[in-house]
Amino acid sequence: MAKRIEEIPQYDLPLRVPFIDLRGEYEANRAEFRQVWEEALESAGFIGGPCLEKFEKSFAGFCEAKQAIGVGNGTDALTLTLKALGVGPNDEVILPANSFVATAEAIVHSGATPVFVDADPQTYNLDVESIADRITSKTRAIIAVHLYGQPANMRRVLELAKAYGVRVVEDAAQAHGALYHGRRIGSFGDAACFSFYPSKNLGGCGDGGAVVTNSDAIADAVRRLRDHGGQKKYEHDVVGYNSRLDSLQAAVLQIKLRHLDERNEMRRRLARKYGELLSHVPGIKTPHEPPGTSSVYHLYVIRLEKGSRNQLQEFLRQHGVQTGIHYPKPIHRTKAFAGFHTTNCRIAEMYADNIISLPMFPELRNEQVEYVVEFISRFMETHRR
Repeated sequence: MAKRIEEIPQYDLPLRVPFIDLRGEYEANRAEFRQVWEEALESAGFIGGPCLEKFEKSFAGFCEAKQAIGVGNGTDALTLTLKALGVGPNDEVILPANSFVATAEAIVHSGATPVFVDADPQTYNLDVESIADRITSKTRAIIAVHLYGQPANMRRVLELAKAYGVRVVEDAAQAHGALYHGRRIGSFGDAACFSFYPSKNLGGCGDGGAVVTNSDAIADAVRRLRDHGGQKKYEHDVVGYNSRLDSLQAAVLQIKLRHLDERNEMRRRLARKYGELLSHVPGIKTPHEPPGTSSVYHLYVIRLEKGSRNQLQEFLRQHGVQTGIHYPKPIHRTKAFAGFHTTNCRIAEMYADNIISLPMFPELRNEQVEYVVEFISRFMETHRR
């Protein structure tokens, strides 16, 4: 059981526990950030150039992939990848119903139709055993989302993709540095897509994204698509987009990449602390890591097996604890995508009412974790009576 509040007298109550705090990373690396920012500004090379090339090479190596291509954001990374794979009208792409809406948006923007698969009841990732039932003659790709930083079951996804002759895209927007059977997430599919939104495990000082791949053909296609359809000025081989990772963001990301493994391990230690304390709280289901996986805990998501999630969230808010819900509706239950729903996603729909994301960021203190769990315990105690 977590320490009771009266046993933690060094804090004035209520103790404020933010859901995320981005300032700590900046404070720890202030001098480096300012130096590279000044160098980038003085170079006047704001688009492309050495900063971007250096980061792309470093990030590709980090992901154990051959190439990385910086783009404007994570959603564009998905869209451009699908376009590079030739996905378009009359095609279908399989994806999990439990994901951020960008995964489905990219499919629609490519001209294809999203086909939703239910959530795995243990990991909340896509239920791989439901994939085969969704594959048709129109299926061109499977998007495997590594949700909350937890690797999807890539062995089974790749087996199915090979059996049915479809492509695999990893949506790794929440999983920078995660491991699956000893290999980095991002090294398994035909391509993998990352977001560098500021709150990500590897986040910039603005928006950004990247595609990593071992395919020269895919890399060349994404490079053309990100820059108005060509790789040289005024050459337009295809109708493209304007989606480039600027050099200022690349310079910051290069510094942050050096610290990513260390900061991911800080998240993992906090997750273990949460898990240890919450194991004594009946009615709470903590995250499950299957053998061979190593989550990087972009989010720490628990599930209530009894009681009201919304009431718990309000109870924690009243005591200074910020939380999130990822996600309050499966994608197919949103207004934008209601017309695409043709299959049963019962688990995703049920869990949407029961999951809650607790504070999680590397600078979170053990005392704050204990405080959060103490109030979860107090709330759940009222539902045992």
